[in-house]
This record gives sequence, structure tokens and C-alpha cells, in this order.
Amino acid sequence: MGNTSRPPRVGIVAGEASGDLLGSHLIKALKARRPDIDFVGIAGPKMISAGARSLFDMDRLSVRGYVEALRHLPEILGIRRKLKKALLADPPDLFIGIDAPDFNLGLEADLKASGIPTLHYVSPSIWAWRGKRIHKIARAVTEMLVVFPFEEAIYHQAGIRASYVGHPLADMLPMQPDRAAMREQLKLAPTQPIMALLPGSRVSELAHHAQLFVDTARLIHARQPDIQFLVPLLSRATRAIFERALYSQDNPPPLHLLIGHADYAMTAADVVLVASGTATLEAALLKRPMVITYRVPKLTAWIMRRQAYLPWVGLPNILANRDVVPELVQENATPEKLADALLDLLTDSDKRDAIEAEFTQQHEALRRNTAERMSDAILPYLAHK
Repeated sequence: MGNTSRPPRVGIVAGEASGDLLGSHLIKALKARRPDIDFVGIAGPKMISAGARSLFDMDRLSVRGYVEALRHLPEILGIRRKLKKALLADPPDLFIGIDAPDFNLGLEADLKASGIPTLHYVSPSIWAWRGKRIHKIARAVTEMLVVFPFEEAIYHQAGIRASYVGHPLADMLPMQPDRAAMREQLKLAPTQPIMALLPGSRVSELAHHAQLFVDTARLIHARQPDIQFLVPLLSRATRAIFERALYSQDNPPPLHLLIGHADYAMTAADVVLVASGTATLEAALLKRPMVITYRVPKLTAWIMRRQAYLPWVGLPNILANRDVVPELVQENATPEKLADALLDLLTDSDKRDAIEAEFTQQHEALRRNTAERMSDAILPYLAHK
């Protein structure tokens, strides 16, 4: 495939912050064994730092839910058309779509039909909702790289090639996070109660969560005045939205805002309030008791509930197949209910210990030297180069 006189080229697309992190890990793993690989497509700052060239701004793909996606659909489809044209004009030896299935699967189907091998890294949650997507996946991907152990069998039963590679976060994050050292690094009191607030990485998520998280912190501070809050925010845009909510009323709660460093904030914290998504898994791997919350537009919530198979939205509960940590979403996501649930965790050491024990087991199950497994799965596609 392509011009054999040039180095191997891999098309690659990530659509949000979590995909950017996974993509950077993948790029580093492959370049450790094949430094000559050229990665080009749509990448975030971590992937670009690892060596990818981005033809479009990744943030333009970072929308959440049906309502938001419909509003941005013309722009997103335009980006996909332009990217497909560029990739077909100078075909890569391989294409890797990282998560973002609504964007990547359609692109992958077109590239695969043109003879380009396509890998998809991180399975869509077909075991949680929209299971019929497996037929679209079969048309789109040459191989699926899955991060949870139960996913591989689902694809094999459907006749789709799949490899379980483990979850890279399980390799990246320590089995025993050093909370005391992190508090010292962040210049926080060693015994002060600390809560991390993670309202999401997308602008659309902050629009639904910023005021909710601020009001929750206000209630908690009123009941526990010595508490300190850490709020890691991914970008200036998300920080601006959060600050508007924080300073919209007099006497804001004592929130310390960070740009990035969500892992620092969670490591230092006693308890975490987190918007559903990959951050829930990161919190679990850092052994942090948490309350999971989420709000989307009512129409989006109605559609998702009609297509859901599981009673949970948070990955820690899904992996355990039971209620490990509280989930308060949509109409149950109120400042009063969230404050009650968080303070309950903060004051119940037995409950925290049980949660941390469960999370340790999940971490051990997911730690599989993902870099080596990914490289073993991907490099055969470039063996002729």
C-alpha cells in the first residue's frame, strides 16, 4: 500500500482529550520499536508532542450527545470529507481510529473499502447500548483493539478480529498512589480534607456541569468549612466557563483551579466528584472513592436511556457489574444529593476502604503491558515497510 520508498505512514484520528492521551501512548509505543513511522491525521496536544501531525484541530470534534452533535454536524462531516480526501490522495499503510466511533467508523469504512487496513482502538460500548453497531464495525474495521477483557469474546463471536491489549492507564498509573507526597508537591496540608471536582473535558460538558459542581461545593463547604477543593480543567475555554459559574455569586467556595493535572488532583484528594467518562476509570485506578454524575439535554438523555442495556454509566460500576460507587445523573444530579453522597464517603472510612480494595482488583485485571501488546498487534500491518 502506498509508495514503498517512503517511511511507513499511519493515519490516525482522536476526537477528544481521553483519545489524545491513549493516542500519545500508542504513538510512543510504536515509535519505540519503529522510530521511522509517520503519523498524520487529527491529533491533540499529547499526540502532537509524541510525533503526530494534525491536519485539523481536534477540539472541533469534541462534542457530546445527540443534540450537540446535530448542531455541529455540518462542520464535523466537512472535516471528515476533507480528511478522507487527503488520506485517499496519499494512502497511509494503515489507519488507526482512536475511540470517537461516530466520526471514525464511517471514515474507516471508506478507507477499508479502498484497500487500507483499519484498526479501531477502544471499542464502542456495544455491551452497554447500541449493540447493533457491531454490524457497522464489521464493515469498518480490519481489527478491533479492546481495552477491557470481556470485549474480545464479543467480537470473536461476531466474526470480527479483535485483540485485548489491556488499558494503558493501568500501566501508567501506580498501583499505590502516594497521596502524602502529592499533597506536599501541591503545597496542601497533609491532614486537611480534600475533594477533587472533575466536571468534564469538553466545553459542552462544562455548560451542563459548571454551576452544578460549584453549587455542590458551596453546600459541602457550608457543612465542612475546613475542606479544600481542587478543580483540574483541561483548557482556557473550560476554565472560563467554570470561573463564570464560580464568581456568579458572592462568597464563592474555596476552589483551587488547575490547568490539567487531573491525576494530581485525584491523587491528593480523599474523595472525587467526577463527570461520567474515562475520568471515572482514572479515578478508580488511582483508588479514589468517587461519586459519578452527568447531565445532558433532556432529549439526549431520553434517547440514551431507551438504548441502554446496563443500569450504570460509570466504568468502575460496569467493570464490577454492581454498585461500587454512587451514580447521580440527570434529574438526580442535584447539588443537595451530590453533597450528601460525597460527605457520606468522606466521613465513612469503612466504605472508602471497601471501594479502594475493589479498585485495586480492577487495576490488577487491566494491567497487561499495553504498549507491548499494542505494538505486537499493530506492527505486523507494517511488516512490508
